[in-house]
Amino acid sequence: MAGRDKGASFAIAVPVALAATGCGGGINSHGGTNAAASAGGSGSTKCAVTVGIEGPFTGQIAALGQEQLHFAQLAVAGDNAANGTRISLVQGDTQLAPAQAVTASQQFISNPKLVAVVGPGGSQEVESVGPLFGRAGMAFVSGSATNTTLTGGRNPTFFRVVSKDSVQGPEDARYIVAHLHPRAVKIVDDQETYSTGLVSAMSPVFKAAGVSVNHESVSQKATDFSSLASKVTPATTVVVLPWQAPANAQQFGRDLSEQHKRAVIFGTDGIYLPGTFTIQGSYVSSLGPDIRAIPADRPIAAEARARYGAFGTAGPPTYAATHVVDEAIASICRSGRTPTRGTRW
Repeated sequence: MAGRDKGASFAIAVPVALAATGCGGGINSHGGTNAAASAGGSGSTKCAVTVGIEGPFTGQIAALGQEQLHFAQLAVAGDNAANGTRISLVQGDTQLAPAQAVTASQQFISNPKLVAVVGPGGSQEVESVGPLFGRAGMAFVSGSATNTTLTGGRNPTFFRVVSKDSVQGPEDARYIVAHLHPRAVKIVDDQETYSTGLVSAMSPVFKAAGVSVNHESVSQKATDFSSLASKVTPATTVVVLPWQAPANAQQFGRDLSEQHKRAVIFGTDGIYLPGTFTIQGSYVSSLGPDIRAIPADRPIAAEARARYGAFGTAGPPTYAATHVVDEAIASICRSGRTPTRGTRW
């Protein structure tokens, strides 16, 4: 069966199933009795497993990747304490580059102790590693890969806890039309699958609303955006940046200001990072909620802030993705079996 889309939630239960073989002991889930104690401690010993996490932990997008890593670590610590599990995380640094994601995935696949993966972060990476994980029977759950086609059947072991571009893109475009009332928009992709997917989903909504659309493309590796800023005409009131690099958006915003351009920037997901993208008057949509505003998530937000400092909206969905994997492992262990990699959807 193809991977499934689920909305981001922190009480989420995506039905990820891992293959299982028999073993003694059981482990209960959140809110239940710690089964490791009732099993004489045997459950946590026999059901100790390793989970991989792939993300851009160094490089241009490291700030977002580190936030995702921190929230994954937070989820594992909490789930281990609640379930009596002994789940450990192994990191695979991808730098948001498909080639590096392939290398990290091959290393994970060759590790016989590793039963599932959280991530990778980018849609372009999922496209590259999906066939590898599919052949290996490795379930992988992303908290940020949104391209619509990823769950079209080609990646049978892929899941995500966030919405897809075909939902987010039109919603963003309708918001821009209804609230910013643009006469003309410039929409700029960064030549990555995530970005081009959102452009494809947003552009028809603008055109249907009678908004003039000018489409540009710029490399994610670019560092000078002055020429792009020079193409923003007085008639263009909104510039849409479905980018993954907040520092790039910050530089573009500065270039607009230096050229005395007053177009409003509307960014998506990857642009939102406290302290990095600070252009006044801008808008940013997100693939996940700001958990600081959700009463039920205040304990998670407080712990994350205490451990790691300020955070945005990149980390919480990865917390949810990690929790999905942790609960699948705990469920198998609770039934008296040992989790192994495999697909049983």
